[in-house]
Amino acid sequence: MLELRPTCENCNKSLPFDSDEAMICTFECTFCKSCVETILKQVCPNCGGGFEKRPIRPKHLLEKYPVSTKVVFKPAKP
Repeated sequence: MLELRPTCENCNKSLPFDSDEAMICTFECTFCKSCVETILKQVCPNCGGGFEKRPIRPKHLLEKYPVSTKVVFKPAKP
């Protein structure tokens, strides 16, 4: 099950469970769409992989499968 991290690892922007801006790589590194497109150029700085839009977990499943509270903040080097 996806971890659904709450923020962008690069800019720390909030990415709630239903965000259309959340992007993930195969290791669930999580970034906002803006950072992926403009700063990271579609390449994960952690693993070198690409990104996909993070799926939205249905609201009725959040109690049973809550989103992560783990914040990872590692801004990419310019």
